[in-house]
Amino acid sequence: MTRAEAPCPGVCSSCGRWSALLLPGFQQAFSLVLLLLLPPPPPPPLPPRRRRRLLCGIMVCFRFSPVPGSGLVLLCLVLGAVSSYALELNLTDSGKATCLYAKWQMNFTIRYETTSKSYKTVTVSDLSTATYNGSACGEDQNGPKIAVQFGSGFSWVVNFTKEGSTYSIDGISFSYNISDNTTFPDAKDKGILTVYDPVRFRIPLNNIFRCNSLSTLEKDDVVQYYWDVHVQAFVQNGTVSTKEFLCEKDRTSTTVAPITPTTTPAPTTTPIPKEKPEVGSYSVNNSNGTCLLATMGLQLNITHEKVASIININPNTTDFTGNCHPQSALLRLNSSNIKFLDFVFAVKNENRFYLKEVNISMYLVNGSVFSIANNNLSYWDAPLGSSYMCNKEQTVSVSGAFQINTFDLRVQPFNVMEGKYSTAQDCSADDSSFPGAIRQTEKFPVLGKYSSFLVHPLTSAFCTEELDVI
Repeated sequence: MTRAEAPCPGVCSSCGRWSALLLPGFQQAFSLVLLLLLPPPPPPPLPPRRRRRLLCGIMVCFRFSPVPGSGLVLLCLVLGAVSSYALELNLTDSGKATCLYAKWQMNFTIRYETTSKSYKTVTVSDLSTATYNGSACGEDQNGPKIAVQFGSGFSWVVNFTKEGSTYSIDGISFSYNISDNTTFPDAKDKGILTVYDPVRFRIPLNNIFRCNSLSTLEKDDVVQYYWDVHVQAFVQNGTVSTKEFLCEKDRTSTTVAPITPTTTPAPTTTPIPKEKPEVGSYSVNNSNGTCLLATMGLQLNITHEKVASIININPNTTDFTGNCHPQSALLRLNSSNIKFLDFVFAVKNENRFYLKEVNISMYLVNGSVFSIANNNLSYWDAPLGSSYMCNKEQTVSVSGAFQINTFDLRVQPFNVMEGKYSTAQDCSADDSSFPGAIRQTEKFPVLGKYSSFLVHPLTSAFCTEELDVI
């Protein structure tokens, strides 16, 4: 729903009712494989189905719209990718006048302890089941509030207060049901857990607060991420203000040109190919020394609002951190324009590791924020006690809008001994000349050099090559 749409669609003029519209935007560019999995492209859209519920005294109208660049919503669900949704709420009073307007995006990461005394991190970003029960315009005793419920026991509430000529985003609380074994498998704790952050950010009355930049709230084991935020409480005369009050990050970032409606869709631009990225070396330490090693050149392929771009990560200006646990490990990269780029590794079947999750949030050249998360990946698979290596270019497809090209990759997130890589298992891309083979890398003490062997597990035949890098 845009601000110009009034009255709210689907509203009965004789009673206070609300409508919820789920409007996924499907793109029609599918490969042959996907055409076998998905139904044919839909016909021209029909009027959306509406569900109604009686709500005494106030009327709520809202919709979900996919994040720009994540148009293949059904595709993401089929492939298990994590999608983010833009939430939009237009809250009106009994006289059908807007009293509170908000449009924003958010997701959460939650770290919890398991029954085996290890730690896991989950990303919560699917808000497609959200409801707004308890949202209110406010009264003399209680100020306005937005209440959102989604998923299996998640609840998010923000309260507003007014003082003089300003109003405040007073506090934000987030609750989650850690007893839900689907979201929090093997969680040690049980019950509903709540974190509360007293924001107390003041905004002039009759101003809409805008913060396109990424904002984070971190408390206990929960990190909350917000971006593309537009909110106005205590709306005067039922009209949302066009006067914006910007957060500090938006004031210092590149100004984003206003988007003007057009009937002609803008074509997707083709990015200019970039040269091979520089290879960087990254590591994570704990109390026992180095616990994670990674060497790789990284190239980001991003499609945002129909504009494609290629970004090479410069390891000389990139910071890195992370953590290591028995069943999971995290490598986090960040720089001036990358808020975070997370690589999360996990153990499977007690004897192998793989890349399970990638999360990114970064600033684009136009000042907007690009955020994607996917915790259902399966890349870089190798036995525990070894490293994974891929000298050739490889692509990690995080979503339809975000892929990572890796070059000269080597990674070992578990069982690092003496700060050095263990025997490497190579990717199939490097083994095309020797189908079925497994690469092993060993150092010969006499020569002081590494040699790489392709060994066939059935025939024991092998080929060898000397590596340039020691």
